[in-house]
Formats: sequence, C-alpha cells, structure tokens
Amino acid sequence: MKTFAITLFGRALVAATLLATFAVSATAQELKIGYVNSEKVLREAVPAKAAQAKLEAEFGKRERDLNEAALRLKTAADKLDKDSPTLAETEKVRRQRELVEQDRDLQRKRREFQEDLNQRRNEELASVVERANRVIRQIFEAEKYDLILQEVVFASNRVDITDKVIRVLNAPAPAGK
Repeated sequence: MKTFAITLFGRALVAATLLATFAVSATAQELKIGYVNSEKVLREAVPAKAAQAKLEAEFGKRERDLNEAALRLKTAADKLDKDSPTLAETEKVRRQRELVEQDRDLQRKRREFQEDLNQRRNEELASVVERANRVIRQIFEAEKYDLILQEVVFASNRVDITDKVIRVLNAPAPAGK
C-alpha cells in the first residue's frame, strides 16, 4: 500500500513538474502588451487640439452672449434690490416678474447651448477617437503586439505607447489622404 502511495505521489510530482516546465516555456515566448492613455491622447494630440479650437470658434460667440445676458440680468436684479424700498408695489412686482421671465429664458438658452455643444463635441471627438484607433491598430500590426489596452488601473512606462500614438497622430497626413 505504501509503494502505491509513493508511486501515485511520484506520478503527481512528475506531472506537476511537466506542467511547470510547460508554463515557463509558454511565457518564454513573451507576450507583447501595450497601453494607451486615451485621455492624454485627447488632451495633447494635434487633431484633438484642432477639434477643441474648432468648437471654441463655433460656440465662443454664443457663450459670450450668454455670459453678457447673465451679467445684464444680475445688474437688473441688483438695481431692483437697490430701488425696491422706493418703488410702488405694482412696479416692484412687474420688475420681479420680468426678472423671473428673463432668468427662465436665459436658463433655457444655456441648456440648449450645452446640448448643442455636447453634441458637437461628441461628433468632433468621435472623429479624433476613430483616427487614434486606426493609428493604434497600425502600431499593433506593425510592431506585432499581442494586446493593447486603453483602460487600466496601473501601467508601467515600459508598456505605455501613448506618446508614440500622439507622434503618429501629429505627423502630417500622407499626400492623397
């Protein structure tokens, strides 16, 4: 009975050794992994900066107009507060009603502005993300990566290819494209 147990133990030991050897040889092929910090790409790449500048040009005047309207509304509210003790009750109520209506209109315009801005930002960023993903795929294929990740908790600089992606995105587009 003891020899059977030793033989069984010996076989298990040989199997474990073979498995360990196989695992070591499998990792010896070295898995090539890369990481891209998407936020950094969208913050620092020239196409992302161009998209942001385009949005600022497109929405800047509208935003300034909204800020000026908010300032006028605040000035009118301050004036009402200052004049309130000397105003007739009907005049005070009329001005308050006007201020409430102006505020409601301003809030509606701000919501519309924010919705329009968000929609255009999503459109512009989708274009940048699409280009970045094509660049990442090119790097993946050209440099024979096994895996490229974009969302990670921690990554060492050794696997971070973000700057390489940004350099390719920043390079002038080839003629004919």
